Amino acid sequence: MTELEQLRQRVTALEAARDVSACLHEYMQLCDYLDEGFDLDPLMALFTEDAVWEGKGKRYAATFGRREGREAVRAMFEKYTQPPAHFALNVHFLTSEKVKVLSETEAEGTWVLLQTATFTDGRSQLSSALLNVRFRKEDERWKIAHFCTTSRFNRPVETPWDNPKPLPVPEE
Repeated sequence: MTELEQLRQRVTALEAARDVSACLHEYMQLCDYLDEGFDLDPLMALFTEDAVWEGKGKRYAATFGRREGREAVRAMFEKYTQPPAHFALNVHFLTSEKVKVLSETEAEGTWVLLQTATFTDGRSQLSSALLNVRFRKEDERWKIAHFCTTSRFNRPVETPWDNPKPLPVPEE
C-alpha cells in the first residue's frame, strides 16, 4: 500500500469518526426539543430501518425496555410528542467520547451522558448514563443501528433547572 493510499484511509476514518459523532450529537439535540407535536421524521432519519434502541441495567431496562426496528423506536418517541408535554426543559450533555471506525460501513462509540430535565409536573432531575452506540453507513450517511443506554445515576432536584430571574451582572 502506498503512502498516499494510507493517508486516504486515515482521512476517510477520521471523517467517518467525525460524522458518527455528529450523528449522535444531532440525535441529542433533537431529543432536547421533544414536545407536543414534535416532527419525529428528522429524528427517525438518524436510525437504520432495523435499529435497536434499548435501556440496560436494572433501572433503564425496566423503564425503557428494548425496541427493535425503526417503527418501534418511533412508537416509543411518539409518547413524548402527545399532550400533555412531558418536558418543560430537557438538555443533554455528552462527554468522554470514544469512537472507533470498524470498517467503511460500521463504527461504534461510547459516551457519558448527563441530562438535566424539568418535567411539566414541576419535578426536576439530574441523570447520567453510559451510551454504547453502533452505527452503520447507509446511503452515504452514518445512522444509529443500535443505541444502548445504561443508567449511572438519577437524582431528583428540588427546584426547576431554569430560574426566570435576571442573570446577575456587574453594575455599570
